[in-house]
Amino acid sequence: MTGSDARLRAEIVEYGHRLHARGWVANHDGNVSARAAGGQILCTPTATSKAAVTADVVVTLATADEPVRVIHSRARPPGEVNLHLAAYRSRPDVRAVLHAHPPTATGFGVAGITLLEQPVLAEAVVSLGPCIPTVPFAPPGAAAAAALAPFLPEHDAMLLAGNGVLVVGDSLEQAWLRLELVEHLARICAVAHAMGAVPSFPCEALPALLEARRKAGLGPEARGVATPARSPAAATALPASGGVGGSGAASARSGPDLARVIREEVERAMRRK
Repeated sequence: MTGSDARLRAEIVEYGHRLHARGWVANHDGNVSARAAGGQILCTPTATSKAAVTADVVVTLATADEPVRVIHSRARPPGEVNLHLAAYRSRPDVRAVLHAHPPTATGFGVAGITLLEQPVLAEAVVSLGPCIPTVPFAPPGAAAAAALAPFLPEHDAMLLAGNGVLVVGDSLEQAWLRLELVEHLARICAVAHAMGAVPSFPCEALPALLEARRKAGLGPEARGVATPARSPAAATALPASGGVGGSGAASARSGPDLARVIREEVERAMRRK
């Protein structure tokens, strides 16, 4: 084992412990992975509390390619390793993936509430982009990886319907900060809704924020990935799969009208409970 691999294993252990300490995983929930300099994928093992992970049980996979081939392990790779491998296959820039169940953001995905599919805070637009989408539910394994794949080119953070949050980064630290921000935004949206107001965002502020994101080397534009042309107003609209309950009713709206539609959909969803 090289010195760099040993350091990466130690980092994986550290972030696994952080997830457990924050209460963002329980039992055997979630996983931490990273891509080593040689292309190998290191990940936390299956059936192990993240609080109990040690460097000697971190699993090493040959590459992100299929079929999955373990080259070093005292334990088995996690059952949801396909989610991590889908991210590494789709994005050469991705060096780390975190999958966890932070309660508020995970609750949004469980309830089908897509308030994060619009801008909330200016700083978050620069860090994460204007939208944190919800990936439709799919059974664990190949189906879940296939559901995730279309979202990966444009997004660094995604809610997984019924399965928590997945974030990617160029390091474990960056992935961790993105996960932290997703949960922070979810809590803000939950508080705003409890106060009777769904967050809205001035669409005219978006172009400058997205340009700052690009200049910081973040987002699909900075990676040279072609994305659909959007007007500033359209950039605030929910994706076609969005909307509370996945109806997509708000997908073509923006600005104050979007906020009204979201509020009505949230109220309908709350009345159904």
